[in-house]
Amino acid sequence: MTILAIDTSNEMMGLALYHDQKIIAEYVSSNKNQHSTRLMPAINQIMADAHLKPKELTKIVVAKGPGSYTGVRIGLSVAKTMAWSLQIPIVGLSSLQALAYSAKPYQTMICPFFDARRGLVYTGLYNQHGKVVMTDQNLLMTDWLAQLKKDEQKCVFISPDIAVYQEQIIEVLGDQALFADSGFNYARPSMLAFAGADMGAQSVHELVPNYIRLVEAEVKWLEARRNQGNA
Repeated sequence: MTILAIDTSNEMMGLALYHDQKIIAEYVSSNKNQHSTRLMPAINQIMADAHLKPKELTKIVVAKGPGSYTGVRIGLSVAKTMAWSLQIPIVGLSSLQALAYSAKPYQTMICPFFDARRGLVYTGLYNQHGKVVMTDQNLLMTDWLAQLKKDEQKCVFISPDIAVYQEQIIEVLGDQALFADSGFNYARPSMLAFAGADMGAQSVHELVPNYIRLVEAEVKWLEARRNQGNA
């Protein structure tokens, strides 16, 4: 099996090539708002570096969000186009789950999160094997920490935005909160490839972004529709 993993769901753009249960190439770059122009050249380069041709790929794994709306759309569009044109399976995986896989060596509950601004986070809870315990959601960090406090379980927090919330996490959870070394706070496309390797294929046409919450334009459109209905 030869997998191309694609993650453009956040500021970091990541690609990995997985072949026969090992990673043969990986590329990670931080170029905010440049995924649309850099993704295809990066795919061409990583394929060339690994001496692979597109027809040799047997599966595509892509991070489907939550995260940057634009970034998620870019990654999914390219991944779906490649899977369709090559007629190979595609798997869409939660961007939070891909991040959780990075912390599996800690052998405890894992809480990955992304800052969603205004005190909100995208987050979920995963076990030490990277499997879902609490589904991904978008809520206030204060509410999320209150939930975790009630569970009285230790968990390791990982996030590229850890610095924004670390003091708050410690204040609420105290010794319940563990923190990964800084290198674990960023999703690795290699982990995305490993996580999706044994997952069943999804329909190209039914695979859609997992935004969790509506984009602002959609919220305003729905509100306008409601107001028209009440007029």
